[in-house]
Amino acid sequence: MKKISKYKVDKLLLIVLFLFIIISLITINSAEILISNNTLVYKQLLWYIAGFIIAYFIMFIGNDFIYKNIWIFYIIGIISLLGLLLFATPINNAKCWFTIPGIGTIQPSEFMKVILIVTLGTMIHKFNEEFNNPTVLEEFKFLIKVGIVVLIPSILTFLQPDTGVVLIYLLITIVMLFISGIRYRWFIILFSVIALFIVLVLGIYFINTDLFINIFGTDFFLRVDRLLDWSNSSGYQLENGITSIGSGGLIGMGINNTPIYFPEPQTDFIFAVYANNFGFIGVLLLLGLIAFFDIRLILIALRNTNLTNKYIISGIVGMLIYQQFQNIGMTFGIMPITGITLPFISYGGSSLLSYMIMMGIVFNISNETIRYTN
Repeated sequence: MKKISKYKVDKLLLIVLFLFIIISLITINSAEILISNNTLVYKQLLWYIAGFIIAYFIMFIGNDFIYKNIWIFYIIGIISLLGLLLFATPINNAKCWFTIPGIGTIQPSEFMKVILIVTLGTMIHKFNEEFNNPTVLEEFKFLIKVGIVVLIPSILTFLQPDTGVVLIYLLITIVMLFISGIRYRWFIILFSVIALFIVLVLGIYFINTDLFINIFGTDFFLRVDRLLDWSNSSGYQLENGITSIGSGGLIGMGINNTPIYFPEPQTDFIFAVYANNFGFIGVLLLLGLIAFFDIRLILIALRNTNLTNKYIISGIVGMLIYQQFQNIGMTFGIMPITGITLPFISYGGSSLLSYMIMMGIVFNISNETIRYTN
């Protein structure tokens, strides 16, 4: 049997990842003109370099080390989220970041997404090993444990406030539980409860604003109000973003030629900058790369025999697809604006490092798949 190197990676994933890097740097460079900041490209490149170093380190220590010590990482993640609420300096009325002199800001909730995926993956695998044919009561007890594990970081993140990341936590959990094979009745119950809660909240919101504020507070009212803005395609950022996309035409207006200003072009609305620069053809190329990347991850999971790996990749894929759809959709006005970035493309150190941590884990899994198939 041919010997496989410990550090062998899926070449197709790596090629697409390098294309993402090129697209990210070029688009961020165009976005810099709108915000009069010419340092973001260099910072993003440094974050990518740091990300590859971290991914290599994860390949060096192996996934087993991470899986065995995930509860230590979970506790560290919870402490960091709690530390934000107690000690972080507010930025734009939110305590989402630690400010580190000489480095910038670090957002712990981004890393908590990775920690939560691995934690749930190990929990689900352990449960399925212990119970080949679990009873309804055994599943219920397991779901209570999962609920507690997810609820703690969700509450701490919601209080920052960062509703967008909380939605990602919940989506990761739903996707991974669905893949785990538990009874579908639990999803019917869950979606029914969620629907009832949404109807109740929106009912109070539309019927009696004062009562809504008294019950849920002004902060939650403003968040709901912002989420509902997308329904009538209102808002300066959204209108200018849509105009920028439309003005790109078939082949785009060219690099560094985004004449229409809108807030957060380097992060939340980076897709609008890209579409303006590269047009409809460029958009098709990017969407094709994204689809290929996601499908490749799914194929790696299907070919791997380790169930923990399958659950973890399902969580990663679910998170990526949601963020891709949410970020691109909100620039067109078909999804609410929640501040969720486009993976591997948007500017951001914490988010990029969290994705590269995931890639280190994925490269380890793909390496195992290569070993099994050889």
